[in-house]
Amino acid sequence: MNSPVELDHEGVLRVKLEVLRQKHRDLDEAIDALQEKGALQQLTIQRLKKEKLRLKDQISRIEDELTPDIIA
Repeated sequence: MNSPVELDHEGVLRVKLEVLRQKHRDLDEAIDALQEKGALQQLTIQRLKKEKLRLKDQISRIEDELTPDIIA
């Protein structure tokens, strides 16, 4: 039997980062598909774009936390 692997804080952030990046890519594909259908989907497209921006902000925050500060 395999025991569960414990992740440190950085490991958890890296997993979360990959999940957020995948969601961001999925939203890109959904937006592209809706845009091909035409203008009737504009409200849905706007909602998805806002969600995509929210995910991008979360991704940036995690990337900043994972990247060590370099003091010049």
